[in-house]
Amino acid sequence: QVTLVESGGGLVQAGGSLRLSCAVSGRTFSTYFTGWFRQAPGKEREFVSAISWRGALTGYADSVQGRFTISKDNAKDTVYLQMNSLKAEDTAVYYCAAGAASWHAGGYSYWGQGTQVTVSS
Repeated sequence: QVTLVESGGGLVQAGGSLRLSCAVSGRTFSTYFTGWFRQAPGKEREFVSAISWRGALTGYADSVQGRFTISKDNAKDTVYLQMNSLKAEDTAVYYCAAGAASWHAGGYSYWGQGTQVTVSS
């Protein structure tokens, strides 16, 4: 009973920036974390970042640490992923998810439809 809708994807040059947004609606009582994941064609979905609903706890994959920042605005029911210094290998469909898990996709119960991020070199 939780709906997540991603937006903000697009085409950027290597070294550029994008900010993804995830609008969350519905009953979120069973969710503790909101996470960002990505999947490139032919590859497994991988963890990118996550944040607890109070915002006190955050985590990042080693591949994006120092470049990406996760944040949230509870008043707007929105979670953000600020992506800086983008690389070609960041190209993927990015998904937001909500659930009890932290750094692994297996524990997330609700998923958005994804937004395409393409980084050109």
